[in-house]
Amino acid sequence: MAKQFDCLSQSHIEFIGRQKIFFTASAAAGTRVNMSPREGGALRVAGANEVVYLDRTGSGNETAAHMLADGRLTIMFCAFEGPPLILRLYGQGTSLGWESAGFSRIVETLYDGKCPSGARQIMRLTIDLVQTSCGYGVPLFDYQGERAAIDNWHDNKGPDGIRAYWKDNNQSSMDGLPTGLKLPDDI
Repeated sequence: MAKQFDCLSQSHIEFIGRQKIFFTASAAAGTRVNMSPREGGALRVAGANEVVYLDRTGSGNETAAHMLADGRLTIMFCAFEGPPLILRLYGQGTSLGWESAGFSRIVETLYDGKCPSGARQIMRLTIDLVQTSCGYGVPLFDYQGERAAIDNWHDNKGPDGIRAYWKDNNQSSMDGLPTGLKLPDDI
């Protein structure tokens, strides 16, 4: 039942645009596989073979470490409403740090210049395979809205608190790999 494609079609892009959540998976040799849920509004389709998502400060920074060490990244979308479908995007990922020109350029062009508090990097996936599958086993859920918790946490920490959190919690992965996240003092 799975179908494979070289790039995103218009119907894939429209499906992605309707999703409220997506999941990322990454790993490097000798490390644990990391899977994370992400808010659908963080992702943008940059082209038929490229997507990006704004990554906000969280408890860990595994994906960035895996992008430095290995680069393999998979993004998965599931239809929790409407017709069943699973869409996976496979490829090579890179992390664009908050301090980079690439980060600023993407925020300006794909996010209307608006960068939410706590944004630490943009993950870019260069897609080499798109795969769809039936999604028959995915349950139906009703979307109720986004949680305010992450915005509240970032706002309460403030820019200085977030940078301190990066220093204490986001410099290496749980397996000891460096994440490459720059601190203001590094620049």
